[in-house]
Amino acid sequence: MNFLKKLFNKDQAKPRELTKVSQLICHDIVVFSDSFALPANLREQQFQISHINTHEFEAKSLIEWQLTGSNNDPIYLSLEQGQQAYLKLSMKITDECVEQLFDLDEFSEIFAEPGNALINRNADTANHDGWSCEQYQQHVYAKVGYFHRRDNRQDNVQEDQGEAFELYSLRGNDEQFSIDIQVWEDGETDVFLNLYRPISDIKDLYPGS
Repeated sequence: MNFLKKLFNKDQAKPRELTKVSQLICHDIVVFSDSFALPANLREQQFQISHINTHEFEAKSLIEWQLTGSNNDPIYLSLEQGQQAYLKLSMKITDECVEQLFDLDEFSEIFAEPGNALINRNADTANHDGWSCEQYQQHVYAKVGYFHRRDNRQDNVQEDQGEAFELYSLRGNDEQFSIDIQVWEDGETDVFLNLYRPISDIKDLYPGS
């Protein structure tokens, strides 16, 4: 009997180890810490990886994990490399929210050359508490990128031309925040509030079923 057990155990796959954010795949689970530096909609919350996308630029490609939690509002996660790696957490906001957060005349300057707009936040909102700061300075103007609805760690994005967009980005006066704006070929515009946090703000990672 012991001999048979050893044979069967050899055929069983070893449990997948998940110790780094860069190892995440679809259906994996991410649990955030109880840090009060995190917005309430992230603090101590659990999310599942529902999609993985790739943003391709001339010099590099960036993996984006889409996180889905209990309220079904997606949060986007990517890794930023500076002197050390850190989390970039993003939340897409509606046109109505843009109007609440910013003066639209100031906001429109983001799309005007030479691309050095300085915008101020009118006021924080309950839905976006902890996601923005008081002032932003533009540093990216109309940078061309391609969006791929696939994970280029697994697939060759060169076979997929992707969806073209122009990127406009602003840094917050607090280095913890930024804004990304993606303008698509059909004129559709997506606005994201970004938050930068240490990797230690992820409490646990669990392999998906």
